[in-house]
Amino acid sequence: MAQQDEIFKKLVSHSKEYGFIYPSSEVYDGLAAVYDYGPYGSLLKNNIKEYWWKAMVQLNENIVGIDAAIFMHPKTWKASGHVDAFNDPMLDNKDSKKRFRADQLIEGVIEKLQDKINKEVEKAAKRFGDSFDEKMFRKTNPRCVEYAAKAADIDHRMNLHMKNGDMVGLKSMIDELEIADPDTGSRNWTEVRQFNLMFHTQLGNIAGEESKLYLRPETAQGIFVNFLNVQKSTRQKIPFGIAQIGKAFRNEIVARQFIFRMREFEQMEMQFFIRPGTQQDWYAKWKETRMAWHLALGTPQSKLRFKDHDNLAHYADAAVDVQFEFPFGFRELEGIHSRTDFDLGAHQELSGKKMQYFDPELGENYVPFVVETSIGCDRMFLAMMSHAFTEEDVPDAKGEDAKRTVLKLHPALAPVKCAVLPLLKNKEELTSAAMKIFNDLRYVVNCQYDEKDAIGRRYRRQDAIGTPYCITVDFQTLEDNTVTIRDRDTLQQERIKIEDIERIVLQKTDMRRLLEKL
Repeated sequence: MAQQDEIFKKLVSHSKEYGFIYPSSEVYDGLAAVYDYGPYGSLLKNNIKEYWWKAMVQLNENIVGIDAAIFMHPKTWKASGHVDAFNDPMLDNKDSKKRFRADQLIEGVIEKLQDKINKEVEKAAKRFGDSFDEKMFRKTNPRCVEYAAKAADIDHRMNLHMKNGDMVGLKSMIDELEIADPDTGSRNWTEVRQFNLMFHTQLGNIAGEESKLYLRPETAQGIFVNFLNVQKSTRQKIPFGIAQIGKAFRNEIVARQFIFRMREFEQMEMQFFIRPGTQQDWYAKWKETRMAWHLALGTPQSKLRFKDHDNLAHYADAAVDVQFEFPFGFRELEGIHSRTDFDLGAHQELSGKKMQYFDPELGENYVPFVVETSIGCDRMFLAMMSHAFTEEDVPDAKGEDAKRTVLKLHPALAPVKCAVLPLLKNKEELTSAAMKIFNDLRYVVNCQYDEKDAIGRRYRRQDAIGTPYCITVDFQTLEDNTVTIRDRDTLQQERIKIEDIERIVLQKTDMRRLLEKL
């Protein structure tokens, strides 16, 4: 874990140094859990959103998109349950004056037990070498079995308390497990109490309950209240989906782990409206579809897994997370939920307006059921950066060039698709030829021109921002109109004709190649 922590620190530092993520308002010492996307970060994030949107909307004729407002009528959040039940269990440390989520403190104990298991496995792997059977060792080693049983018991009891809203039970567990403030070691805790996560403001200048507005804590409700508008205006028939990408806001008690948990974040959500009784089939289909979307990017199956919810939300009859192995462990990346007819039914009841669909095949009206897919765009960004961030030795290189830091992003997601580099900057014939190639190429792909420093150092800069291809203009270019194209991952170079650059770069970086895998 210490090694993973070090890698994560390097990733955070790299993200700032190379223009991916900056602390927000840094000149004023920043704002906790709020970040700004820099020049390359905004490009990568937009490419992630484009991949999701095209896979979800463009490739599915029965899924359409909307862009709902952030502000919604306050009754929206009453109907959805957010006003009364969108809470986290929190407690304060009386000595450090810091606030924590009770469930996250308890999860920290579970993670420590899992770390102990992993250390036992690592020691055994070194001892037994190639003959080591990790799966069998985890099942039979007394210490591993003991740690796993204890972790499972703690997890089960915590989820039971969370499900029942038992704040006293959570506090008892914190006392029993002797959980201390991770920064100060103090165990002087307050009682656990519920904390609503919604930000609110006032409509106009009249204070009062009726004028209270909330910053939306999720984008889904904008889809639900527009269900009939979309269905009628696009003449959709059940089953069909509505997709949206948008900002959401949550007053997280403890926002941590860089951009993994923030107070302002972006969601990519799709609500799929179906006949009641068909939800389990569609739930299984969307699990398969969404996992395929992740795997198409080249993410190893070992870094992705499904984790069923132990605690189902009051509106759901099935729920699963797609978890990704971040440097700090497996965490939720995407949620797939069978939401039944709760949302449309709740809005129908509170508004007094029917949220029903007339099914011509059945000849009847009903409130549709919903299967939801919801992925955090910022978490997906962090997952891609975590997987892509690589430090490696360069074959046959010496000195500074012997090592490199490279972002091995999928070419379709890379912020810059290619860089055009004259071999030398003080040779006007080389820079002129390179600039002409660059000026032609930037109409079709996002590319860069760079002539500063030695060619090796320029390669390293492009590696660090994840540019998949570098075009080098050298003296042979002046003789036969060919250039070298360098592959970021393999470091191999080959000569190609100038007239073929556009076709080759487009072919290698086009998102179509990615979408065709789905």
